[in-house]
Amino acid sequence: MKKTITFVGNGNMALSIAQGLKEDYEIEVVGRTKENLEAFELALGIKINKYTLDGFDMSGKVIMLCVKPYNLEAIKPQLQGTAEVLYSVLAGASIEKITQNIKAAAYVRAMPNLGASVQSSMTTLTGDETYQEEAISLFNAIGTARWLGSEKELDIATGLAGSGPAYLALIAEALADGAVKQGLKRPDALAITNGLFAGFGKLIQEIHPALLKDAVMSPGGTTAAGYGALEKGNVRSSCMDAIEAAYKRAQEL
Repeated sequence: MKKTITFVGNGNMALSIAQGLKEDYEIEVVGRTKENLEAFELALGIKINKYTLDGFDMSGKVIMLCVKPYNLEAIKPQLQGTAEVLYSVLAGASIEKITQNIKAAAYVRAMPNLGASVQSSMTTLTGDETYQEEAISLFNAIGTARWLGSEKELDIATGLAGSGPAYLALIAEALADGAVKQGLKRPDALAITNGLFAGFGKLIQEIHPALLKDAVMSPGGTTAAGYGALEKGNVRSSCMDAIEAAYKRAQEL
């Protein structure tokens, strides 16, 4: 018999995670309206158990909490009972804050990123170590999962993996713009940039960034010239500052 995962919330992240889990788990979803729940079921492509939020009994269930962080206190009076374990994907919401609002015997925080929408999330996890193995298994279904030792580390990772797609998108757009500036047609620049990132994504899994850079940069060559321009523009320092700023913001939320 398949184990049941209960999603509280029916937004895009819930749908992405459910898509990865639907072959191996029974899926049930708790939402505000029947219309939204039916739309979720249609998008997921399988029959699910659907429940409205008000008065839902979580007793003994494995809960995947996927609501907006600002809705946490609002749903507190609508959920009854004590869950077996609660997996929260709420950015910036500490386990202490979640504990104050929703009852569970154990808690795990998860930080998936935009890659979840294409089953390629880099998800970081922390919380009750009793559920470490299960948590990694659940979130490996939508990409790659890594357990971290503390909530501080998770907040740092939020600034890296959680916000990282936006940083890489900025770099991709800027590189394409640079090629257009030099005379390359926009569709060609975008296609080449896309191919660059696809290949790089595979290479970086096997080769340390410093070694990869050194392998491409020949003395006095084109890469060295471009790399020097990036260093002149403080790109390395700006990337480090971006992680710091995102981490501090995660602590404030």
